[in-house]
Amino acid sequence: MQQPKAALAERTADRRRGDGDPRALVGEMRRSVLLVPVADGGLWSVRSGGVRWICGFSDEAALARFALRHGPGDRPMEYAALLGARIVDEIVPSLGEPAGLAVDIATEDGSMFFPPVAGIVPDAVAVDAGSPAPEERS
Repeated sequence: MQQPKAALAERTADRRRGDGDPRALVGEMRRSVLLVPVADGGLWSVRSGGVRWICGFSDEAALARFALRHGPGDRPMEYAALLGARIVDEIVPSLGEPAGLAVDIATEDGSMFFPPVAGIVPDAVAVDAGSPAPEERS
């Protein structure tokens, strides 16, 4: 049986090539344990484009690549191991602002962003929730 980390990386590679099912990628992210750096008593995040992105990593090697640039110098980077589902279903809604999940941002050609839209985060916090469908707009 394939390990979830490898499965997430494989599904990410498929989507980056324009192949694969986006729903399968989201499902794989939800089942994967992600390593999320902890800083100042909270999870590491960045803001870009009006969205707060929680940064998660698929394994310690991906986290180490990130820590080389953004880590606390000579000290180990603290992190929490969280299911992707917990991040998008519980943590994102608790932030009170548009938020999504950025996975493996320090991995060249391997990162993937899960934006705050319906189907990824709960509808109550999705930025596109309540928007009329394209055929309903006037």
